[in-house]
Amino acid sequence: MGNAIMDLYAREQNTEQKAVEIENAENWFDRVPTPSYVVDENLLISNLEILQDVQEQSGAKILLAQKAFSMFRVYPLIAQYLCGTTASGVYEAKLGREKFGKEVHIFSPAYREDEFDEILTVSDHIIFNSFSQWDKFGKLALAAGAECGLRINPECSTQEGHGMYDPCGPYSRLGVTRANFKQDRLKGLSGLHLHTLCEQNADALVTTVEAFEKSFGQFLPGMKWLNLGGGHHITREDYDRELLIRTIKRLRETYGITVYLEPGEAIALNAGFLVSSVLDTLHNGMNIAILDASAACHMPDVLEVPYRPRIVGSGQPGEKKTTYRLGGPTCLAGDIIGDYSFDRALNPGDRLVFCDMAIYSMVKNNTFNGIRLPDIVLNKADGTIETVRSFGYEDFKNRLS
Repeated sequence: MGNAIMDLYAREQNTEQKAVEIENAENWFDRVPTPSYVVDENLLISNLEILQDVQEQSGAKILLAQKAFSMFRVYPLIAQYLCGTTASGVYEAKLGREKFGKEVHIFSPAYREDEFDEILTVSDHIIFNSFSQWDKFGKLALAAGAECGLRINPECSTQEGHGMYDPCGPYSRLGVTRANFKQDRLKGLSGLHLHTLCEQNADALVTTVEAFEKSFGQFLPGMKWLNLGGGHHITREDYDRELLIRTIKRLRETYGITVYLEPGEAIALNAGFLVSSVLDTLHNGMNIAILDASAACHMPDVLEVPYRPRIVGSGQPGEKKTTYRLGGPTCLAGDIIGDYSFDRALNPGDRLVFCDMAIYSMVKNNTFNGIRLPDIVLNKADGTIETVRSFGYEDFKNRLS
């Protein structure tokens, strides 16, 4: 495989950019153990350069949302391009402070009293989800020198069919609506925060910003910053970066504020792979292949979202010569990755390479059934392979008691 897979991947991506320095990666897909998450440093740098350009042209400050990608081995690299990290809890905040070393922003729907003192020691911006949380913790946060913000809900849904990921859906617990907004309680707050998007383009942001300004724009004068959250697929090929830049510049110029973006997926989009091996094949009404990679354990969003991950060199069912249903090694009957076609029959030992596996898969995996977690591997820019972490029995055992 190796170069052949990377060449094919580059063609499927239809971009020269994604094929950068492939010649240095000879046979690396064949040289890693399976299953392995492999992050390609060149592809990561390609994304970071795009994000850096957006920062320079728009004046925005872009943060890494660790909920999507927390491979801190590459935090020093990412820190060369971005301004800091965002966290959804104290552990992510600590990780950002320890391993990234720039701004740390944190948001939680509600903070625990027994964790808040530690949050104060590692966080620069603390975002509150309600006025009651602001009343409870705000004085402590201000006394510790943190900048405080309030998450708002602009009540503007731009997603279709993704209710689980829509913070503006009915009865949302995320953010303060205009009806519940209290203008007389803003003293001490430095900014407002909104996060409504999921894997979307700049047009959805424009729609959201228009709704936000209509309901909350009057409260921005006097604020220091506006955080536009995540869900911006900035590094995707079809993303309208010029529209994003114009929108940010207009907000900065109109209100005299700093604008933050906190994408997670955009940082490592299409920069990671899950390399797996075929363990066995069988036939029960159709061809079936059992892999050492599990949907339930190693890529849970395949079942949760759900979605069908792309495999390098594969096709839709019936498109190529032989079609297989790919399943994992767990006892869960529904541990099914999906149906794929290939140019030839699969055999035990063959390797399959799943694309776009750096984001969310690595942070959401689990050891159900005692299944071993994939190794974490970095394909470095100079073509060398670094096994960052291997997991074994102790990692499984120590989670349980």
